[in-house]
Amino acid sequence: MSESKIGFIGLGIMGRPMVKNLLKAGHKLVVYDKFAALDDVIALGAEKASSNKELASKSDIIITMLPNSPHVKEAILGKDGVIEGLKSGTIVVDMSSIAPSASQEVGQALKAKGIPFLDAPVSGGEPKAIDGTLAIMVGGEKAIYEKVKPILEKMGSSVVHVGDLGAGNVAKLANQIVVALNIAAVSEAFTLAAKAGVKGEQVFDAIKGGLAGSTVMNAKIPMILDGNFNPGFRIELHIKDLQNALDTAHELGVPIPLTASIMETLQALKVDGFAANDHSAIIRYYEKLAKIEVRK
Repeated sequence: MSESKIGFIGLGIMGRPMVKNLLKAGHKLVVYDKFAALDDVIALGAEKASSNKELASKSDIIITMLPNSPHVKEAILGKDGVIEGLKSGTIVVDMSSIAPSASQEVGQALKAKGIPFLDAPVSGGEPKAIDGTLAIMVGGEKAIYEKVKPILEKMGSSVVHVGDLGAGNVAKLANQIVVALNIAAVSEAFTLAAKAGVKGEQVFDAIKGGLAGSTVMNAKIPMILDGNFNPGFRIELHIKDLQNALDTAHELGVPIPLTASIMETLQALKVDGFAANDHSAIIRYYEKLAKIEVRK
């Protein structure tokens, strides 16, 4: 698939560096975003399309990286959407984090046109999108996955086939539950330490090498201690993912009470005006309760 032309829809915080990594790897790209400026990637050699439909007509593989289920459905199935411009033999890969049922709905619509579809959401936030070290979890037909895997590996250091269509987004929902609850646990612990008069840097150094250590803590505690809540992954997007997790869990008859609890914490932060903060700002909720800041 190395000579295939890739169409990429959605150049936000995540999509833009992903496109740049594909360009850096020598791939030919045509790009489209309904809202974002594309000058920087055009300067690097990407071609600009005027619509999702036009992009599809020029692409052999189409990747979407959009905020949520309605945006993916609009881009692929809507007016002037991908489905109207598809060529025979095209593969569509959605790398957005959406509801598994939405992935299956889009996949069925494309299957009726003879077009294979994969759901391939990512984890790692903006830093790993920039580094090209995202974790990518893929659902869909294994043979199609094998065809596009070399392209996905230009954007991620871990590319895993999870199962049938929708399984990628199930894995992503599981990931988002673990990440949110991990940040909450770290926030509770470090707020307690700060209130007890113990410096966060020392606590971090003391526990990061033990069982409590985690990738989440390693990534988020330095941000918290610096008071840096610039988004790698915004609270409002984590709210979206956890809503998809709650909806999916309830459809399946799976109670997830801890997820419901952290969702309310995120909602409180949104009300306080922190929706655009990085999800490390979960610490702000605990700081407000304890009337203390966890900083250097």
